[in-house]
Amino acid sequence: MLQTILKSADAPALLGGVWLTAGPTAERIGPYTGSVVSRARVAADGDVPTAVRHAHAYAKRMARLAPATRAGILAAASRLAAEHRAGIARLIALELGKPVRDGLGEMDRVADTFAVCAAEARRIGGDLLPVAGWERGVGDTALTYRAPAGIALAITPFNAPANLLAHKLGASFAAGNTTLVKAPPQAPSVSAAVVALLLAAGAPVEAVQLLHGGGEVGAALCAAPEISVISFTGSAATGAAVARAAGAKRLVLELGGNAATIVCEDADISEAAQLSARTGYSNSGQSCISVQRIYVHRSRFEDFVQIFTDKVAGLTVGDPLDPATDVGSMVDAEAAARVAGWAADAAAAGATITTGGRNDGATLLPTVVADPPPDAAVVTQEVFGALVAVLPYDDFDDVIATCNASRYGLQAGIFTTDVRKILTAWRELEVGGLIVNGTSNYRLDHVPFGGVKDSGFGRESPGCMVDDFTVVKTLILRGMSIWGEQ
Repeated sequence: MLQTILKSADAPALLGGVWLTAGPTAERIGPYTGSVVSRARVAADGDVPTAVRHAHAYAKRMARLAPATRAGILAAASRLAAEHRAGIARLIALELGKPVRDGLGEMDRVADTFAVCAAEARRIGGDLLPVAGWERGVGDTALTYRAPAGIALAITPFNAPANLLAHKLGASFAAGNTTLVKAPPQAPSVSAAVVALLLAAGAPVEAVQLLHGGGEVGAALCAAPEISVISFTGSAATGAAVARAAGAKRLVLELGGNAATIVCEDADISEAAQLSARTGYSNSGQSCISVQRIYVHRSRFEDFVQIFTDKVAGLTVGDPLDPATDVGSMVDAEAAARVAGWAADAAAAGATITTGGRNDGATLLPTVVADPPPDAAVVTQEVFGALVAVLPYDDFDDVIATCNASRYGLQAGIFTTDVRKILTAWRELEVGGLIVNGTSNYRLDHVPFGGVKDSGFGRESPGCMVDDFTVVKTLILRGMSIWGEQ
């Protein structure tokens, strides 16, 4: 099935171990090509309860797979991801307008993610508890182990559809669960390819089911009482809706961001500008940790803006299938027009657009907005597009407070060699992670990743996710003690 998905325009659903193409469909129009690039078999009436019923039956079968067996399959999936990186990167470019260069990088991360999930499967264990340290526990022995949660629901976004699905599906499989995948409507073929890849690696058909459709499909899945844990990546508003629909279920929510990067007076301005240009516009800025706000010490502000503008203006914009392209299209024309409108609003309020500011359909020219007012949308809202705002600051404590004024708190960056400032920023910034001498847009897939405030809760590295996808089960042996009985 993997080869079929890579070669065709069909994105089948997977229900009860059967790949389905017949039934209701939805076409995906490529944002760059403007033509149909894939066709998804969307969920029909009755598909959600059928998938949940199958999952309920599959959970026991999956829980019986030994961790070593799960690890071997995930290691094979890692190898297959590397083998098929070009084919899936092409699908990413067609469905999302993401440059194939970035898609290849995403597939390298998919291979790494599955490999890390394999390692985490081998580490699953438990504890021997110090039960005899208290008088009532004398004569007893107590142990725990981490058991599969049962049924996991993975709801994935469009911006990194392959790697974020690999995180959720790989960690859930490592934990011994069966997984229901709700794919993003913008990337149905990519999602189907990743699911097919895991099955091609040897996962049993009971491991996963895949449904396509809109928010109503996700809401119905979230509300199903049989679901044990939900892992969702997307906007803060949708995350709140997921929580409401889910009720009393375990949730891992990785939501929006408004990422800030601070450039201190001692920073290497050229290096900071170059890294900011590279990471502020990858995937057209459609990342929750993409560089959105850069605060530069006033003594270096003008120099930074000039160098940064030159670097951004030099980015190659064009066909996402061209290996030379740095910036492709955004997810659709409406998104590009929204960001261009926000730039125009900032300019009308006194900011300077030093480059870009225009869109051609779904393609937004990489845009730099210098010194916008602090209440501009490009400062206060999540842009999620090919735009970076650059603002001056005078006092370090004040810029920390300014960064924290956002309702989001996912990740931040800082350029400095001052250890005191680094430690102060790590302590004071209200974010889940801080990148030193790098921008906010940097992630290692085996390192805890997640936010605070409206950026969600939980951490999305395979090790942390295995904890979320398992439950602690306790065994007490009364009258049997390894500790002594007096």
